[in-house]
Amino acid sequence: MAATVIRRHRLATRIWHAINAVCIIVLIGSGLGISNAHPRLYWGAYGANFDHAWAQLPRFPAWLTIPANYNLAISRRWHLFMALILAFSLLAYMVVSLVNRHIQRDLSIRRADLSRAHLAADVRAHLALRFHDPEAPGAYNILQKLSYVAVIFVLLPLVIATGLALSPGMNAAWPWLLDVLGGRQSARSLHFIAMVAIAAFLVVHLVLVILAGVGNELRSIVTGRWQVPE
Repeated sequence: MAATVIRRHRLATRIWHAINAVCIIVLIGSGLGISNAHPRLYWGAYGANFDHAWAQLPRFPAWLTIPANYNLAISRRWHLFMALILAFSLLAYMVVSLVNRHIQRDLSIRRADLSRAHLAADVRAHLALRFHDPEAPGAYNILQKLSYVAVIFVLLPLVIATGLALSPGMNAAWPWLLDVLGGRQSARSLHFIAMVAIAAFLVVHLVLVILAGVGNELRSIVTGRWQVPE
């Protein structure tokens, strides 16, 4: 019997996924390069060498940073350039996804989805390496919905907002932003925490892609066509 192939990802989703992947990789690498200049995190408006830090970060190795050699100026240039692309591509994706009803159709979370029984069943299915519903193979499961909603509507906006708060130019234009975030050092700490959460999502996302079948998943995000597993 011929395999069932469905159209799983719209063009806007596929384009944004590619742009987002490049941006996140470069932003994490350049951000770690910036962190190496002062690997300490504080809360509040101020923080320097002799102030109490809530976190002492490691010196990240050259193979993780952009550029590979320590260069704060180049790390900042890459970071700011890719941050602009990330912010505007996220805005465009949100607008298009509202227009084509991708958010309402695929990412909306209903009360029944959050029931203990439903969540437990989805966790058991994942542990058994069953990642789709045979009756609705193109539908997102609740764990996918929760993780995608958290990244798209919480973590990415948070990392963008805290990044803006760290810009002296934006401080002059929007001085209230630092007040909302609790000060410059709080914004820097939140920026790092959001980055770690996004990086953790990427690791889990890649592991699940491998477990679900790399070829099939890559084909779906490149061409939109996904073969329903037997």
